[in-house]
Amino acid sequence: MESKMDISRRGFIGTVAGAGALAAFGLAGCAPKAAADAEPMADTGAVEGADAASDWLGVAPEISEGDIVATKECDLLIVGAGNGGMAAAAYAADQGVDFIICEKGETVGATRHWFAALGTRPFKDQGVEVDRQRLMGEIVRYSQGNCDQRLIRMWMDESNDMFEFVDGIMTASGAVVIADEFDMPGGMGGTPYYTSPCEHHYGDANGGRDIEERNVLFEKHINEAGKEISFGHELAKLVREEGGRVTGAIFNTPDGYVQINAAKGVLLTTGGYAANPDMVTALSPVTAQSVTALGYNQNNTGGGIKAALWAGAAKDLTSATMIFDRGLVAPGTPAGYTAESIEAGQPQFPGNGQFNPGTQPFLKVNMRGERFANESADYDYLPHAAAQQPGGTYVAVWDGNFGEDVQRFHTLGCSAMTRNMVQMYKAEDGSYDLDKFFEKELGDGRLQKADTLEELADLLGFDADAKTTFLAECERYNELFDAQEDSDFGKEAYRLSELRTPPFFGATLGGTLLTTIDGIRINKDCQALDAEGNPIDGLYAAGDCSGSVFSGCYPDQLHGFACGRTMTEAIHVVKQMA
Repeated sequence: MESKMDISRRGFIGTVAGAGALAAFGLAGCAPKAAADAEPMADTGAVEGADAASDWLGVAPEISEGDIVATKECDLLIVGAGNGGMAAAAYAADQGVDFIICEKGETVGATRHWFAALGTRPFKDQGVEVDRQRLMGEIVRYSQGNCDQRLIRMWMDESNDMFEFVDGIMTASGAVVIADEFDMPGGMGGTPYYTSPCEHHYGDANGGRDIEERNVLFEKHINEAGKEISFGHELAKLVREEGGRVTGAIFNTPDGYVQINAAKGVLLTTGGYAANPDMVTALSPVTAQSVTALGYNQNNTGGGIKAALWAGAAKDLTSATMIFDRGLVAPGTPAGYTAESIEAGQPQFPGNGQFNPGTQPFLKVNMRGERFANESADYDYLPHAAAQQPGGTYVAVWDGNFGEDVQRFHTLGCSAMTRNMVQMYKAEDGSYDLDKFFEKELGDGRLQKADTLEELADLLGFDADAKTTFLAECERYNELFDAQEDSDFGKEAYRLSELRTPPFFGATLGGTLLTTIDGIRINKDCQALDAEGNPIDGLYAAGDCSGSVFSGCYPDQLHGFACGRTMTEAIHVVKQMA
């Protein structure tokens, strides 16, 4: 099933394979060149080979005083109007902190609705408590120890304060908090993961989503306090006294360079680097070889991370990404940046978004038709496993019992949307209108449907030996279902399904990249650290541009942890200013 696109992708990845070696040094020893020797370098650029990918950091732009068209003053400078920056700004407005918040885009960042907090009223009212020792163990296990446990403890201790602040603004708008996830019924062969009861989200009085987004409400909140977001302000570089304090930052704006001085500190909440192909390829090659769809903010080009490193900060020693197993593509499409985008000099993943049913634990096979993993897995496990398979993609298969199957699978987190949404297509006789449910994907040709498995194999592009292997795997999967025991990969019996009831569906999948979550090393007070682990006076980081929490991947059973720690960290910094 090799295609020209497949060859192009592998050739592209091969040219930058050596770039991953840079990550082994963790950038702890990266010393930015002096400004006088620097040449401007854009945040993104084409990946043209090993040298280009290895040089993703570049150097800080040289900006003279004469290039500055305006100078502003504040106590706290917040860079980035996403989940962290908007929480910090809203809290600072309440605390009377003099702040300026700058954003490179033209609107606030998209709101991540699910966030985690410990010991909150919604869970206490239900008599549900968090086992903090077990939770800490789970977070540390996921990071393989590449984390600062004091920072994680700070989140544990202060996340309830964050919740109370957020909840006050949300409930004032008419939103209702929902806290209803207590345990995990299974996953990865029944491994006893600890799913902490700490995930919160909001709905309307009827349980729907007819509410204003949190970041929009935060913007209104700061507007009422007489503050405005400075949109169109792209961070160019930080301003640091020679070997000393970070005193502000310089921004590239439509009117020219603007310098903002911050008497108490600069808080970076600029997001990760998912939209920077040089950084992704150099720091996380498994991502470049397993992703088939983008789900990230196009402004997240790693500018804040690079600016901090230019100023002397150190980066995490390992990389980490959040990948959902939902990148639906047409049959035969390989993972990685598209051939067309590479040829255009602007590498990009396909813009397919998320196909939520991709997370459901149906039979999944590689492009040779072979089953290769336990499908009852965390979001990024299947894409990571597929990165070791031909083409980096795989095929999920199910039959006409899809509706009943996903109810039995009972996945949680945002993957539960599938079992909830398909209920809307259930008829009085108990059947499901799957043609209507999958109307979009069937219409655009990404999802395949057939009356027989043989016909489905043809539509999926399996031929010769691959088709024979695929049909044998389907037959074997039916045997495992009949036995109610997965003796091949150890999946829980209740997450097995049969392939006997037409119509049959086949989805070619890879990962959907949501964000990167490795970044500037910080301590428990969110201060940026230098290569020796010393805090850099006046420089703070929170959220996806910061590090010291995750490594390799996100702890997917801990729903809302990333957003919860982002807002808690951001508010913690403001507390120090106040």
